Amino acid sequence: MSNNQTPTAPVVVKQPSIGKTILKNLVMGGIAGIIGACSTFPLDMVKTRMQNQRGAVRQYNGVLDCFRKIIAAEGVRGLYRGLPAQLVGITPEKAIKLTINDYIRYASTDKKTGKIKLQYEVLAGMAAGLSQVVATNPYEIVKVRLQTQALEGAGRKSGITVVRELGFRGLFKGSAATLLRDVPFSALYFSLYGNLKAIQLEKQQGKPLSVLQLFVASSAAGMFAGGLVTPADVIKTRIQVKQGAVPYKGIADCFNRILKEEGPRALYKGAVPRMMIISPLFGITLVVYEKLQRYFL
Repeated sequence: MSNNQTPTAPVVVKQPSIGKTILKNLVMGGIAGIIGACSTFPLDMVKTRMQNQRGAVRQYNGVLDCFRKIIAAEGVRGLYRGLPAQLVGITPEKAIKLTINDYIRYASTDKKTGKIKLQYEVLAGMAAGLSQVVATNPYEIVKVRLQTQALEGAGRKSGITVVRELGFRGLFKGSAATLLRDVPFSALYFSLYGNLKAIQLEKQQGKPLSVLQLFVASSAAGMFAGGLVTPADVIKTRIQVKQGAVPYKGIADCFNRILKEEGPRALYKGAVPRMMIISPLFGITLVVYEKLQRYFL
């Protein structure tokens, strides 16, 4: 460098603020949730119908039979009853869940090694599951009521009508059961998903994972976690649907009555369609979310 040359000042890259990053994550989580929900909603309808079967008489003999009977009685549109309620609720639900998990994981990650301890992974997942219930419970109870109203013999109602009937407090009916499902699910799901990704990244020496690898990791984690917490999902569904002459008094009463009247296997009603929903739902959602992050963060 000659004496007349002025040294070039180092380029300072301005880091985005935490607020902007969180806002972007919320938007991207919402978009990812909508895409995932639209892709898997018919399976959610089947899962809800199967979980609501009570007593020894079974209306549906498996996933395919349930699909066939819904279409025969209600048409293809019957498979999408309750979708608007799902979309209204899943946007903030997925946005909150993914953002909270990401933020706590980031704050708990060792900046030198890039690794996070298992207990912090579990904590991040639990916090994500806990925080999402504010959005999850209202839309799920409306969705469940819309999905099962054809079985009640009453006229079809809109989501707005169901909301009016429930009232504000009614929208949070079954919140404890929703927490019982979502907190352990999120702890299991995000911990397993993070470790499956870490294993793949280590094999590839830090190279970005492909869409297929992300999908397999998130789908496998979703199937495992979703299957394990199915009993809590069955209890939540039973509490949230319109009940018969003797309504459930709470989680313990619902659990005991299911065991007494239907046996332990009833706690896993809808387990297959639930795993079939959760696996692609979270597979698609996390792939979209992470791809959006790579482009916009």
